[in-house]
Amino acid sequence: MAIASSSLLSLNSHISSASYLHRSPHRTRKFLRRQSWLLFRARNHATNSVSVFKAKVTDDVGEEDVVVVGAGIAGLATAVSLQRLGVRSLVLEQAESLRTGGTSLTLFKNGWRVLDAIGVGSDLRSQFLEIQGMVVKSEDGRELRSFRFKDEDESQEVRAVERRILLETLASKLPSEAVRFSSGLAKMERGENGKMLLELVDGTRLLAKIVIGCDGIRSPVAKWMGFSEPKYVGHCAFRGLGFYANGQPFEPQVNYVYGRGLRAGYVPVSPTKVYWFICFNSPSPGPKTTDPSVLKKQAKELVKNWPSDLLNLIDLTPDETISKTPLVDRWLWPAISPPPSNGTTVLVGDAWHPMTPNLGQGACCALEDAVVLARKLVNAINSGPTSVEDAMKSYGIERWPRVFPLTLRANFVGSILQWESPVVCSVRNNIVIPKLVKLGPLLEHTNFDCEPLLQTNF
Repeated sequence: MAIASSSLLSLNSHISSASYLHRSPHRTRKFLRRQSWLLFRARNHATNSVSVFKAKVTDDVGEEDVVVVGAGIAGLATAVSLQRLGVRSLVLEQAESLRTGGTSLTLFKNGWRVLDAIGVGSDLRSQFLEIQGMVVKSEDGRELRSFRFKDEDESQEVRAVERRILLETLASKLPSEAVRFSSGLAKMERGENGKMLLELVDGTRLLAKIVIGCDGIRSPVAKWMGFSEPKYVGHCAFRGLGFYANGQPFEPQVNYVYGRGLRAGYVPVSPTKVYWFICFNSPSPGPKTTDPSVLKKQAKELVKNWPSDLLNLIDLTPDETISKTPLVDRWLWPAISPPPSNGTTVLVGDAWHPMTPNLGQGACCALEDAVVLARKLVNAINSGPTSVEDAMKSYGIERWPRVFPLTLRANFVGSILQWESPVVCSVRNNIVIPKLVKLGPLLEHTNFDCEPLLQTNF
């Protein structure tokens, strides 16, 4: 999350996995075959890179009209958006339950406009503090600059939101049978009739008329579509969520500390929780470490001489919330990268455009994707497969000019903030941040118009 907002300075209810769909594969297939409501037959658009099979519905193959792969933020937001517009979908999630790990993420006003449009904004606002501004300090504790968001943009809204609560809130808007857990995607192929055959890791097979890949940065759907693996950008991040049983002591603002090749930040999430991060340069991601005691020790070692607030936060972090991850992105070069759709298969969020968190726009862009795609699909579905494919192409054409520049900018911002040169860091701390940075222009990317998705009864 808050690594995200660093960029501004440069330039419930848990879904029950005991639903009958989850318990009984046999009953799942029977249920899926009964749910056909889309009235079109997809055409064959097989390419050399796509496996083609003779699709034949048998008792061993269930049928779905819209399948969303992945029950993260992008997947659940897409399913909720479609449902509000009267389109049912089945969400496949490889985990046994919602992936509620992780800490928190920053949502700027564009993210909140989407959440309002899909009917969950009010549910979330009451649980999280509105962030009023930001303070930037050097590693010795000297204040370099402070800003108030609404001084620059009266309509701005910034809150740090717990990932767990966001997912549970989105999921609560779906029928319990809409999400199927323990359903990782193992293989996908296109049939001669244009439908996609999805084979799950447990051997279950589904025919789907529309497949929406929301399965994150290591997306199997993106791999099938020919996308390259996301690229490591040269730095990693520790993240955690400090817990103050008697109430956290901080003002509702983002606090940043900039060093040489190292930066950190922390921001209140709620009256008792504070999110923190430490971002550091590393030539390689290094070995994966999950032991919380090791992670805390490594994080504290990096900032041992920095302001004590950060060290105290690390000590007050529950083991289950601390993590270390490499930062990655994918640059969607025109005429080089594949488009986000292939036939009636399409990508949303990190599956298409993973970006570093330096602008706080990864989750916000995924939410934007969800509503844009839902609107286009719903308008096209009743017109047949050609219209659906055209709608997906239109989605890519509309979203690419939005997400590609943000990906590049986030990468550029992170590179600047991670500079190690003493001379460059001195110029940054004594001239650029105190005298040159203007916050208003750096928030322009949070402008996004989003009309409410009107609720449709089935």
